[in-house]
Amino acid sequence: MKLIENIPYNAGYPQDEKRMLDIYLPDNTENVPVFVYFHGGGLEAGCRKDLNDTLAKTLAAKGIAVVNADYRLMPEAQYPDFINDVADCVKWTAENICNYCTPTGIYVGGSSAGGYLSMMLCFDKQYLRERCCEDAVKGYFHDAGQPTKHYSILSSMGYDKYRIIVDETAPLYHVNGEDIYPPMHFVVSDNDIKNRYEQTMLMLSVLRNFGHGEKVTHTIMHGKHCQYVREQNENGENKLALMVADFISKCEEK
Repeated sequence: MKLIENIPYNAGYPQDEKRMLDIYLPDNTENVPVFVYFHGGGLEAGCRKDLNDTLAKTLAAKGIAVVNADYRLMPEAQYPDFINDVADCVKWTAENICNYCTPTGIYVGGSSAGGYLSMMLCFDKQYLRERCCEDAVKGYFHDAGQPTKHYSILSSMGYDKYRIIVDETAPLYHVNGEDIYPPMHFVVSDNDIKNRYEQTMLMLSVLRNFGHGEKVTHTIMHGKHCQYVREQNENGENKLALMVADFISKCEEK
């Protein structure tokens, strides 16, 4: 595996640490899928450097390149700054990843807050459409993201963080029967953050009701919120990475 670090993805902010990405390349860079990953941390914490190396190593061993990116965080940033950042990252990847490998497709995902961000890119079409890269994403991997108004956004607007609000800041708000979505996979734990499991099930139900069920799969993990992100199997392979690799493999076969 080869690691290329500290690449600015927004030309307007070349020295901004929160608008940078790292690329993990497999040994063979010909005809590889590319997975763009956004970390968690409640939109208030976290860093791309926190990425468990076994996640990237496991994906690289499966022949998948990883683009691991930061984005601006609250309270310095406010909605929708972080969504614009991850959209810029996807645009950069669509336009530049061919300088590092020969991509077969771009997949976007994230864990927790990163899952919220990947859902916003998937369902609120304006962000990638404005950047002319809406069709660049071949599939989405939403890991334990909040499909309603994110609790940190709730708090920043003076609401109780446990409120359930579905407005334009919520991925669920944008799901409809007119848009065409690429394949996507959801992951959530049976002992996740309070109400995260139930909200994820609601998101899945809404997608099915709008006729998107055949494009949507999900996995229910046993344990606490995102604990599998850092867990390994008996072979030292990262558990989340194996789910990502399986999802991407099935998409590539279609």
